[in-house]
Amino acid sequence: MTHSQTIASARRWVETVVVGLKLCPFANRALEDGQVRFAVTDAENEAELLVALRSELNLLTRDAAVETTLLIHPQTLLDFYDFNDFLQIADDLLTDLALQGIVQIASFHPDYQFGGTAPDDVQNYTNRSPNPMLHLIREDSLARAIGAYPDVAQIPTRNVALMQSMGSAKARALLARCAETK
Repeated sequence: MTHSQTIASARRWVETVVVGLKLCPFANRALEDGQVRFAVTDAENEAELLVALRSELNLLTRDAAVETTLLIHPQTLLDFYDFNDFLQIADDLLTDLALQGIVQIASFHPDYQFGGTAPDDVQNYTNRSPNPMLHLIREDSLARAIGAYPDVAQIPTRNVALMQSMGSAKARALLARCAETK
């Protein structure tokens, strides 16, 4: 898959699943305003991904036009448990760069699995994406969005209920359509 196909797949997922299903009620504005950066790395291992992550964090903190970045890494950390372990390394990088409290990293993966759930539990689809990706979010922007949204604490509950009402087959098919290359 080319970079442009990978980005198209991620964009389709954001538009169809994240915004379309309102999993994140804050995403639409940034997407419409062109403030979401879709970046693909050819990193083939954790060390290379860490270099790419550092670069994207530097860009995010220096470019006010970028509200949030999706760092897509289709060639590394394909195993969810390895990906999940890497998140601690990513958090350590935030600390090393003095970005704790400035940038937050959210995570999405084709095989995402919340703790305490079975791999095929439909609620995992709230964080499943066509490719592994790290979502770099400016915390001040997130705080503003949260402040303007009533009942933020209900978002995860609503998302799980939505996925349960869709069912696994429909959620899986929707994700597969987003992952298709066109």
